[in-house]
Amino acid sequence: MESYRKRRIRTGLALICSLAVTLSVLPLYAEDDIESLENQTSALENELKDINQDILSLSEEISSTEMQVEILNGEIQRTSDNLEEAEANEAQQYEDMKTRIKYMYEHGNATLLEMLFSAENMTDFLNKADFIENLSEYDRESLDKLKEIHQQIEDEKKALEEQQASLSELQSNLENQQKELRTKANETSTNLEEVNQRLEQAKKEEAERIAREEAARKAAEEAAAQNSSSGSSSGGYDSSIISGGTIDASVDEVTLFAALLDCEAIGDYDAMLAVATVIMNRVESPRFGNSITSVIYASGQFEPVWTGRLESRLEIGPSSLALQVAQDAINGARLAAVADCYYFLYAPSTDREGVNIGGNLFFTSW
Repeated sequence: MESYRKRRIRTGLALICSLAVTLSVLPLYAEDDIESLENQTSALENELKDINQDILSLSEEISSTEMQVEILNGEIQRTSDNLEEAEANEAQQYEDMKTRIKYMYEHGNATLLEMLFSAENMTDFLNKADFIENLSEYDRESLDKLKEIHQQIEDEKKALEEQQASLSELQSNLENQQKELRTKANETSTNLEEVNQRLEQAKKEEAERIAREEAARKAAEEAAAQNSSSGSSSGGYDSSIISGGTIDASVDEVTLFAALLDCEAIGDYDAMLAVATVIMNRVESPRFGNSITSVIYASGQFEPVWTGRLESRLEIGPSSLALQVAQDAINGARLAAVADCYYFLYAPSTDREGVNIGGNLFFTSW
């Protein structure tokens, strides 16, 4: 018995050391969560799409503004030409009027009187008198009209130049916005490329981690098979104890844990630790509850819960052995033979393949 106990301790220590060496060469999980990186990639792609659409809209608006500026330039040129023509007409009219005034000044009223007295009759006289009067009035009206046209053209040119200035400013603002958007698009593209690289790296590391875990699992299975074939005195399974994760548990949870062990396993350390290992595997798996209480009371999982046997055992109190096994499991002890098992059944009731310990058959998946 003593030699068996020492051999068992040495085997457990050897496995723990092997596990420590294996874990020491495994890289840490990728800092970047794959789902988070995929969400970032999607958000950046949508942002880049929106920016490109804005750039396209601005390009169309800039093109339209350039066309309007070009049209206005043509109208301004046309108005400038009209203004020059009006100014020339005004100057010519003014020169003609000065010539007539000079002529009348130099020749005095005699010329006008001669024109009047040369009338053949009264009607001709009145017509010539009206002509002299209308001539002076025509000069004034023509000059006033030319000034009015000149002012209208100047006003029109000024309005067109103001519109041109406004459109030029708008065009400049649009081009600045377009430049800013292109800069932002370049930055977003760079960020997207960086996130994609991190995503690919995270996926690669995740795949490598899964491959290493699978290799380690197969190695453990092979080691267990070798131990089983070597004919150990533990009844055909690897009875070594390996180190697993530890959790925090209240006194009530330890008591609940131990009571379930009393209900599900015979009064043997290995048999109880096998059931405890299954419970702890579930606590550490995202497929089940994340506490001992939630795992034990999960609907339809453990018969003692719904038949009332667990409640009865809690009223009596768990055995000291069950309390010891429960505390050992919480502190990290796992039975190597069932390290990857999540289920067990009463062995005589099933023909499934698995590990038989203490009358229970343990297996990895349903």
